[in-house]
Amino acid sequence: MSRSTICEPGALSLRARALRWLARREYTRAELAQRLAPYAPDAAALDAVLQECAARGWLDEQRAVEGHLRRRAARFGARRIQAELGARGVDPDTLRQVQQRLQASEVERAQAVWQQRFGRAPADARERARQLRFLAARGFAADVAQRVVPRAIAAPAAPDEDA
Repeated sequence: MSRSTICEPGALSLRARALRWLARREYTRAELAQRLAPYAPDAAALDAVLQECAARGWLDEQRAVEGHLRRRAARFGARRIQAELGARGVDPDTLRQVQQRLQASEVERAQAVWQQRFGRAPADARERARQLRFLAARGFAADVAQRVVPRAIAAPAAPDEDA
């Protein structure tokens, strides 16, 4: 593919668009293809640009996954990260590997997220449920959240007023 492949007069070439996006952050092949598709004159031109980017090392699926994990793993659970990576077009084999890696540290990461957000045991069952929902919304498994969030502090019995 030549450098002068232009979709519209005065527009950036597919290759230039790809480089511009890849300079900002790592993309999976599926993401980059989706972004470039509206500007591609045909599927062959799009595939040629993607092949060139991959051959030159500019487009690397594993690097995109690792970057996503570095950015998100400290704040989110395995379920959420897997869903995000699946939406980005990561293949199922890589998703299984990511799941195994994340599950190894799931409890520690959930503990850190809970500690940063709440830092103390819930006062009652309602507060505990709120804390459990928070961790679930972050993508942590229910059993992990149950292990991390302590039981509600039992309120001290009220002194007997008749005495």
